[in-house]
Amino acid sequence: MKPRPGGRSPRAGTSPVGAGRDDTGGGPDRLRILVVSADIGAGHDAAAAELAARLAGDGVVVEQLNFFTALPRPLHRLVRDGYRTMLQRFPWSYDALFRFTDRSSLMVRGFRAALRAAVPRMLSRISADTCLVVTTHPFANQLLGPMRGAGQLTVPVLSYVTDFVVHPIWIAPGVDTYCVIHDGTQRQATARGATDVRVVNPLISAEFASSAKACPRTARARFGLPEQERLALIVAGSWGAGDVARTARDVLGTGCVTPVVACGRNARLRQRLSTFPGHVLGWVEDMPTLMRAVDVVVENAGGLTCQQSLAGGLPTVTYRPISGHGRANAQLLAEAGLTTYVTTAAELAPVLTELTELTGAEASPALPAGSATDMASLISEVVGSGDRLDRKRSV
Repeated sequence: MKPRPGGRSPRAGTSPVGAGRDDTGGGPDRLRILVVSADIGAGHDAAAAELAARLAGDGVVVEQLNFFTALPRPLHRLVRDGYRTMLQRFPWSYDALFRFTDRSSLMVRGFRAALRAAVPRMLSRISADTCLVVTTHPFANQLLGPMRGAGQLTVPVLSYVTDFVVHPIWIAPGVDTYCVIHDGTQRQATARGATDVRVVNPLISAEFASSAKACPRTARARFGLPEQERLALIVAGSWGAGDVARTARDVLGTGCVTPVVACGRNARLRQRLSTFPGHVLGWVEDMPTLMRAVDVVVENAGGLTCQQSLAGGLPTVTYRPISGHGRANAQLLAEAGLTTYVTTAAELAPVLTELTELTGAEASPALPAGSATDMASLISEVVGSGDRLDRKRSV
């Protein structure tokens, strides 16, 4: 944000709600919200995009910001590529890092302190008339929460937790409200010190809802899949992370389902599976239709595609979860009865056979939505209250 003529730049978010001019051409008196995500994988950005779409329907001006643009460019690449390398080549190192930071807050505090240098760059990217900041990535909490606590950011900070498990990196002093998608996650966040934790409906498209049924035959024809066979969709996120090839072979070896492997943007994985006797796909734009075409989903992270399959009422199996948050999510999902956690190849055949024979409400329990709140409604509540400075803080 550039300095105003004749004075210093104001602190971010100091203008009255709705007082700023809408540069998008929508006129004055429209609320402006900043959604801060990160381009690590696709889940964080997808949640941000879905929230933006919902709020746009209510006439809210939504600005989306990649958190890493507030950091020096080399650091952005180092974090993203380093994380990918750990997941794909040295999973034991990521698992060790995840466990260490889960048990000791020292590294999290050190990371938070290191981010202080990024405060000026972040402030320059927040419009003065922003009335709320929403985060969908934990690193953003470690920067924006302390900014809020120090008075450098004077509007509420809400965090949408994209995982089922709440790792300490999500929790930061100054974050006003945490939004989670399961009551088990809510209990975890509260145990870690968060004081305002709300259960909300997941930020995924309504096209995944079980009520948005598409003809299975049409859906299968769309992707060139056989009409009569039982199909298991194997997903591993946009990066195709984890031991996907081995999972595909194990699923094929059960003999009870035909694998459909979504490799995401992992061209190397798709090439590796070029001779695989199942059905191998790259990046899928129309995932709702693909999910209508299959009988069961096999996933390994408990991330966005897991939430999508649960929303659609598809039986969901967690198998060979990725290290770190993947294994932690698998445990929580299984304990909540949302997915079936298969730990050995020998268990796959009976589990897949049973799940593909189930129909209707028996197939898969949906995410609890009875007491959940829509994120757009929650945001309207927070902004409409006008009580920005006295809201309860987390940790």
